[in-house]
Amino acid sequence: MQVTIIDYGVGNLRSLRRGLERADATVTISDDPNEIADSEALVLPGVGAFGECVRNLEPFRDVVVESAADTPILGICVGFQLMFTESTEGVPDGETIDGLDLIPGRVERLPADEVKVPHMGWNELTIEHDHPIVSGIEDGDYAYFVHSYGSEVADHAVVSCDYGFDFAAVAATEAGNVMGTQFHPEKSGETGLRILRNFVEFAETWNEERVTAG
Repeated sequence: MQVTIIDYGVGNLRSLRRGLERADATVTISDDPNEIADSEALVLPGVGAFGECVRNLEPFRDVVVESAADTPILGICVGFQLMFTESTEGVPDGETIDGLDLIPGRVERLPADEVKVPHMGWNELTIEHDHPIVSGIEDGDYAYFVHSYGSEVADHAVVSCDYGFDFAAVAATEAGNVMGTQFHPEKSGETGLRILRNFVEFAETWNEERVTAG
């Protein structure tokens, strides 16, 4: 399965590439919007501040939104946060920064008065509902997190995590082909590898069904 990692200047691309290759994907890293548009599956990484990632992604924004209609996309960490409607990071109180609006919701700061922020380390996952991305993942499995912001658990949440409040650790669109993880699967051991392998297998099935339907 060919998977393209979107290179927009943020994200640990080498470790992510190795993780996807371990999950039996053939991986391309690309900063070419045309190549990204033609990809069978996309991964949107992200580290750092939401606003910086939004600015860096601007040349690719339209192609990502258009691809979301019919292409499997996996967002990771801030790449996952970008999929939401908006974020409060780095702006005055009462204001927000627009995300891609692929998944409804707002990304907000973790409650620093209750827990240490950033949230850095291993934490337990709780399955909220079934989705192919979490096949074989169980309540109590651990994943590795590094973040200061999160989105509340709502209908889109596939997996939740409790750190000061329950936030979405994995979420997906209603159509199911756009999904993301707040944690880093490439740093989450066997649980993370299973997540990446699930995405690759999902993308294979999705594309096979598109060919059959066509």
